[in-house]
This record gives sequence, structure tokens and C-alpha cells, in this order.
Amino acid sequence: MKIKYFSDTDTALLEFSENEVYETKEINENIYIDLGKDGKLISMTIEHAKEQATIKEFSYQEIEKEIA
Repeated sequence: MKIKYFSDTDTALLEFSENEVYETKEINENIYIDLGKDGKLISMTIEHAKEQATIKEFSYQEIEKEIA
């Protein structure tokens, strides 16, 4: 997964896969998702990201599956 932020346009791009985009769906006028031919999520674009998603900072945490 890659996350890119373009400060000049206040756009966040979250890339989940490098597969070819088959279809782009508009969630609202500022949020778009790209899907592969199999319907799996490839990427998400958030325009006006600071306003739309209140992105002030980013952190990443992977939670390991608990073994009982």
C-alpha cells in the first residue's frame, strides 16, 4: 500500500494495488475509487483532503492476529 499527498492540490491518493484500473466510481464530488476488472479496490483519491477527511497527520499501525 502506498499513500501519496499532493500539497499543491490538497489531494490524497491511497494505492492498494498496482493492478490495472477497469472502472472509476465517484463516491461524492471529491472522493473516487478505482476498481479492477474483478471488482477489487485498487486506489482511492480524496480531493480537498484536509477538508474532506480532516487529514492533519497520518500514522499506520498493523495489528497482528491474536493467537489464542
